[in-house]
Amino acid sequence: MIRQLSAHYPVRDICEALQLSRSGYYAAVQREAAPSAREQANQWLVEQVRSIHEEHQHRYGSPRITVELKANGLCCSENRVARLMHRHGLKAKAKRAFRPRTTVHAKEDLVAPNRLQDLGPLPSINKVWVSDITYLCTRDAGWCYLAAIMDLKSRKIVGWSLETHMKSSLIGKTLDRALACRLPAPGLLLHSDRGCQYTSRDFQQRLKSLGILPSMAQSGYCYDNAAMEAFWSTLKSELLPHSGIFASLATARIRLFEYIEIYYNRKRRHSSLGYMSPENYEKHLQTTQSISQN
Repeated sequence: MIRQLSAHYPVRDICEALQLSRSGYYAAVQREAAPSAREQANQWLVEQVRSIHEEHQHRYGSPRITVELKANGLCCSENRVARLMHRHGLKAKAKRAFRPRTTVHAKEDLVAPNRLQDLGPLPSINKVWVSDITYLCTRDAGWCYLAAIMDLKSRKIVGWSLETHMKSSLIGKTLDRALACRLPAPGLLLHSDRGCQYTSRDFQQRLKSLGILPSMAQSGYCYDNAAMEAFWSTLKSELLPHSGIFASLATARIRLFEYIEIYYNRKRRHSSLGYMSPENYEKHLQTTQSISQN
């Protein structure tokens, strides 16, 4: 009101009539003209949050963004980041619901015992690998099948392949890729479900020749392979297009390579690894083990 009347009357007279101090009025005007230090800090912080959010293609929520900010030397609480993200409409991609599928295996196939449930904490990488197969859809090739092998200690995907079939050669090819980049000692445990690709005689004999021990979850109990199921859920929520269908098989392979090899293994912070990426976690393990040996 004072601002409107000041066009016709002196501010001093208006303040006297309203029994207000001129200094109080001018202070209020100054506060409106310039944001407070806290507001300026929040505006600057939102820009940093937005930059990280876009860099990770909207895959990070407030916990990972807070860790990323701290890694960049910016100290702030997760609650503050969450508040600012909510205020500015920044949110992480929601995870898709996991719908377990029962695995059916032939009677003549070889079923291995569940050796994973008897193991304690893993001392290092290349002790236990876990594997599974999931479904992806493409416009030109229809349903495709993605197989992957994960190192259970570091959560790193050490081998993967995408094909239009679910034959045993799918997991065989995935194992080849894993062995090409890792050199596990004899005694490595490979845990999976009881799918026919894993229980086939050819695959079991190959594991035996490589000195790899098979381990299989209970029939119909998919949650025993929780690390792989969590990876599928993360991959599908963070990678799949909005329609859930890739334009082509070639596009799917390119996007999977970018996501798994460049982003997930080397950059994405994993909550179970102290918010380190699998690659950085393995480097951290090597450094720790080297120090303890010396």
